[in-house]
Amino acid sequence: MSLEASTPEEYVGNVVGNICSRRGKVHEIAIKGGLHIISAEVPLSEMFGYATTLRSLSSGRGNYSMHFEKYMEAPFEVTEKILAEKEQKKK
Repeated sequence: MSLEASTPEEYVGNVVGNICSRRGKVHEIAIKGGLHIISAEVPLSEMFGYATTLRSLSSGRGNYSMHFEKYMEAPFEVTEKILAEKEQKKK
């Protein structure tokens, strides 16, 4: 997913750190109207609950939007986890 998150300057580090912890890749941080706009790509599977997390990280002052960007192959570790869960369900 293509992600664009906006936040005041004092919360940029926390927001960027959270995006990276969700396997996201930050492309750009721009300043617009007193807010920092963070442009990134993040897997959709990692974005559930992001609205609540962003509000917590930015004391309710952060906002975001996302839209589909492209399909990509999942990393080996993620694929292995999915296959293991599927095997467990078969038993």
